[in-house]
Amino acid sequence: MLRDTYAENTRRVLLETGLRLFTERDFSAVPAEELVREAGLTRGALYHHFNGKPGLFEAVFEEQEQRAALRISSAIASLTDPIERADRAVHAVLDVCTDPVYRHIVLQQGPIALGWPRWRELDQQHLGGVLLGIVEAALEAGRMRPHPAALIAGAFYGALVELAFMIAESDDPGQARDQAVSLVADLIGGLGESGAPSR
Repeated sequence: MLRDTYAENTRRVLLETGLRLFTERDFSAVPAEELVREAGLTRGALYHHFNGKPGLFEAVFEEQEQRAALRISSAIASLTDPIERADRAVHAVLDVCTDPVYRHIVLQQGPIALGWPRWRELDQQHLGGVLLGIVEAALEAGRMRPHPAALIAGAFYGALVELAFMIAESDDPGQARDQAVSLVADLIGGLGESGAPSR
């Protein structure tokens, strides 16, 4: 029991140290030696728990994604109208993108440290399912045009990813976020049942 507690404490210290240093600087500018020195641990501990600096970064990245997914889910938890849920989810996603820590770890350093395929795989795991659930509910309620749910969710996911990167790189993330929210609202409105074509 004490051994398990020590291992978990060691892991948590590494995660917190990694979060701080990876937020302050770029991934490539944080040596493994500095990580373990700042954590007060050995290089062996870093490799035992995370198999090195890249593994630690990925764990820090995933914690940020988990927090983002929880924030989005909490934002829509009390809503029942499918379109309102979609609109609120978009607001939550783009709000997250203005958070300085999320911007730097997930959007700016993530693709560099993890590589694009792994970045996309992890991002899809945490956010793709949330979007698909929202789209499926809207389709079941007859509130969106009858396209395949996975196709709609994929289209919105792709749009949100690109908008997220634009927000991350903007000189004014808040303004970029507001413009993105307005654009996505129009996209959602275009898929609404009121715009469905006559057949």
